[in-house]
Amino acid sequence: MKRSILMKIACRVADRTFTNVLLRPAERLVRRFSSVGQHPFFDPAKFDWIPRIEAGWTAMRDELRLLLRKGERIPSFHEISPDQLKITQDDKWKTYMLYMYGRKIAENCARCPETTRLIEAIPGIKTAFFSILAPRKHLPEHRGPYSGVLRYHLGLIVPRQKEACRIRVDSEVAHWEEGRSVVFDDTYLHEVWNDTDEERVVLFVDFARPLSFPVSVLNNAVIWLFGRSGYVQEIVENVDEWNRHTGPATTVAVGHRTRPDVDLPAAFS
Repeated sequence: MKRSILMKIACRVADRTFTNVLLRPAERLVRRFSSVGQHPFFDPAKFDWIPRIEAGWTAMRDELRLLLRKGERIPSFHEISPDQLKITQDDKWKTYMLYMYGRKIAENCARCPETTRLIEAIPGIKTAFFSILAPRKHLPEHRGPYSGVLRYHLGLIVPRQKEACRIRVDSEVAHWEEGRSVVFDDTYLHEVWNDTDEERVVLFVDFARPLSFPVSVLNNAVIWLFGRSGYVQEIVENVDEWNRHTGPATTVAVGHRTRPDVDLPAAFS
């Protein structure tokens, strides 16, 4: 949906207010009371749901390969989330959206039933999509919007030169492997390279960071507000508009109303 200049200005003001008044103070509490500590990368063994997801990785890869046969139907990330223009302006980073902060892209999920079944069993899932990085693509250093969620990647298609396809989070570097998981805190500065001639695809998930009570309640409230934001609403609308040009699409709100209350841009990788 096209938004007026005045609407964009209002959204930016709301963004700064929300960030300064609630988001940054909440982040300090989240870091202090994190049940899994504060690290750039996390040991996947700390999350008991990960083995179940890894066990289904070939089924997810099969559904992904069917989608990739018609790659032109998959948008570049900045085409559905203009805020990503800060870090990517070409067609070398594409995303097939399944969930966006609790908003389910029903038509896309219907095309990937096994993937959807698996991700919906992840505790605290907020966002999920296939992240497709073309050969020789670089995502410059950036950070995510809020440390109340952690980021999960599951390697589905990984270049043979896997060490040349890597992610740096803070000063630590990791690479993906097919069927294996990477968990990290995207509020650390991070950067991505695919220095190979092959495509890299991961299942990309944001899930609520494990926290002790009552900080977990505050965190869920902050995440809920973000899920009601104009930023998320715009992405969902853009996915629907994209799908209307390439096929039918339906989105549903999961358990909440859909009116945007606040606007907050974010970065993903």
